[in-house]
Amino acid sequence: MRRIVITGMGVVSPIGSDAQSFRKNLFDGKCGIDSVGFDFRGGEVRFPAAAVKDFDPAAYIDAKKISMMDRFAQLAVVAARDAFKDSGMVMTEENMPRTAVITGTGVGGQNTLEESYMRLLGDSKIPRVHPFTIPRLMVNAGSSHISMDLGITGPGFTVASACASAVHAMGVAAHLIRSGMIDAVVTGGAESCLTFGTLKGWEALRVMSPDVCRPFSINRAGMVLGEGAAMFVMETLESAQKRGARIYAELAGFGMSSDAKDLTSPDAGGAARAVLNALEDSKVQPEDVDYINAHGTGTRINDLTETVALKQVFKERARKIPISSSKSMFGHALGAAGALEMAATIMAINYDTAPPTVNYLGPDPECDLDYVPNEARQVPIRIALNNSFAFGGLNAVVVVKKF
Repeated sequence: MRRIVITGMGVVSPIGSDAQSFRKNLFDGKCGIDSVGFDFRGGEVRFPAAAVKDFDPAAYIDAKKISMMDRFAQLAVVAARDAFKDSGMVMTEENMPRTAVITGTGVGGQNTLEESYMRLLGDSKIPRVHPFTIPRLMVNAGSSHISMDLGITGPGFTVASACASAVHAMGVAAHLIRSGMIDAVVTGGAESCLTFGTLKGWEALRVMSPDVCRPFSINRAGMVLGEGAAMFVMETLESAQKRGARIYAELAGFGMSSDAKDLTSPDAGGAARAVLNALEDSKVQPEDVDYINAHGTGTRINDLTETVALKQVFKERARKIPISSSKSMFGHALGAAGALEMAATIMAINYDTAPPTVNYLGPDPECDLDYVPNEARQVPIRIALNNSFAFGGLNAVVVVKKF
């Protein structure tokens, strides 16, 4: 079986718009959650949110192309460029068709969608939408723009499975490399969903925190939406070694499952099956796992369900594994969440440091594992999990190994 390694990484996030600032702020426990405001019926409405700060697409993308791209695609392209440059890979006539672009997003062009609704249904005197409305809002826009930007002519598509989109995308990408269909891939996730309509929609579900995200903590009050992108270059070990590439880590396995029970309430059995499938795929035993980057949304039911699932898989050893939720720092970026958390997992492995779960107020009797509260911890990490569990009962887990 072909081994798959990660040789490039690019991150645009609420706690850093490049990989190094992301790493520093991740380990420092910096919380990127602030708020965003909207004018509504003569007043301002504000929501807690984790936005990418000071992102100017004109600094990265030709002005003629910006008008054709929703913000989520802009974030995707910038992260992909950084990952590709970081990998040292060069596109040639030989490897262009053997390289793929497979990305994840949950909701695609929400900024374009809201702008269009406002123009059509609001007070605009011009009841027309932007001529590129459809190309901007389609969920595959990010992967399409990446392929055009980097000159990649192999397979290209987007996975949309809500909050598990990025991990599903990375797992599918790994299987395509294993199959021999491709030799390398740009993969990850991107999302920009901090619009008034999207935030009101999540608010209606009654799962939103009034201030910050406190995963696994006593008195946790819900999730906080975020945005961002993280992209990776993955390739065969043979390819990476042949060109002398630096290797961040090995993607050793991928597991997925469906709860088949409820659209919004998660099932511990389904999550546990995805973890077990990932371990089996990677030939890793439960006792060998050194760190888990949890889905950890900060809602009462999600954090409890994930805790129960980890106990089902790891038994008593679950209490000894450092577990952290990076959403406490950069919010829940929906389809990009698993990609940003993949970046956190890779950093954890490379620096033998478990990132903290910040905003933690104390243990909840029902969430009684080691969630690395508030401060990063130096600990040997050889094998780590990255969990993503989505609405619709869709679960995806990857196993990452130190190389």
